[in-house]
Formats: sequence, structure tokens, C-alpha cells
Amino acid sequence: MAITRTIIVTVSNPGSGNKYFLDSVQQATVVLAEGGTYVFDQADSSNDGHPLRFSTTSDGTHNSGSEYTT
Repeated sequence: MAITRTIIVTVSNPGSGNKYFLDSVQQATVVLAEGGTYVFDQADSSNDGHPLRFSTTSDGTHNSGSEYTT
């Protein structure tokens, strides 16, 4: 059975830099199943100017992390 899931993305600035919230959870870890369909809904205005990227390392491309591009 194929998975279809929509994840609501918002950005907040708690005083120490911008943080992503996925379904209201700060810097949530998302487990993706092969063959699943995932929609990252960035319709909230807090996403303006904040591109969503995926990473293979903790803290994304900050601190020399590696962006996931496959």
C-alpha cells in the first residue's frame, strides 16, 4: 500500500536563528518510505525566503553538512 502524506512546514525565529517546524514539531526528523508520496506544504507566509532543503547530515548544509539531492 502506497503512503501519501502532507506535512505542514512553518518557520519560526525563537531568538537563535530560524527553525523549521514540521507538523508543529521543531526540527522534526522525517522518515520517508520508498515509493511513498510526500507533500511539504509551505503555504504559510513564515516560509517566505526560507527554501526547504534535505540533508544527509545533522544541521543540514550549515557547519559543512551535505545536502541530499538524490
